[in-house]
Amino acid sequence: MRFTNKQYVRWDDLDAFGHVNNAKYLTFAQEARFVWAGLIEMVVARAEVDFMLPIYEGNVFVDVDIWVSAIGTSSFTLGYEIKNGDQVVARIKTVQVVVSMDTKKSRPISQTEREFLTKYLETE
Repeated sequence: MRFTNKQYVRWDDLDAFGHVNNAKYLTFAQEARFVWAGLIEMVVARAEVDFMLPIYEGNVFVDVDIWVSAIGTSSFTLGYEIKNGDQVVARIKTVQVVVSMDTKKSRPISQTEREFLTKYLETE
């Protein structure tokens, strides 16, 4: 199962080349991830972005699809597709590490978190 969230492309997301700046794609993923799993205390350990097509306009919404591709002891991997209409404009992969807000260190994924993540697990 995938989670889909709409992200608004603002005019100031466009750069001097007239398309959405590459860093904004990670912001779209971050904002969608927060809506999807805002209660899981996590940090990004790794991020990869494949840019497929540029977005040349602001004042539009893009869809961000999120799914889980792997679950470990204290980390999990997320896949994302950002779509402008029916076109995939970017694919992103992040590795998230679950942390304790008290110690600011990694901790094991709780059973409740694991059950939540498993609902979105898609293995290749």
